[in-house]
Amino acid sequence: MSAKEFSPRQLDRIIEMAWEDRTPFEALLFQFGLPEKEVIKFMRATLKESSFKRWRKRVNSGVSQKHLKKRNPEMTRFKCSRQKAISGNKISKR
Repeated sequence: MSAKEFSPRQLDRIIEMAWEDRTPFEALLFQFGLPEKEVIKFMRATLKESSFKRWRKRVNSGVSQKHLKKRNPEMTRFKCSRQKAISGNKISKR
């Protein structure tokens, strides 16, 4: 599936998931059918050059947990443990 086949909302979600350190490339492959190389191509085409370089540096550094094999085995959730505590906002009530 190419980037042209995604809706604008899906494209935004792909970018959001790619920026998150806790979301592995395998999750993007599972949800959108985009392997790591396709995500990189998509990000290169979508982001400004400086933003893309910053993202690639972050993904390739030891800080990122983008690869399941490199992440801490205790990290099993994609969602923040404190996320369920946010219940008073309008978005969570939808």
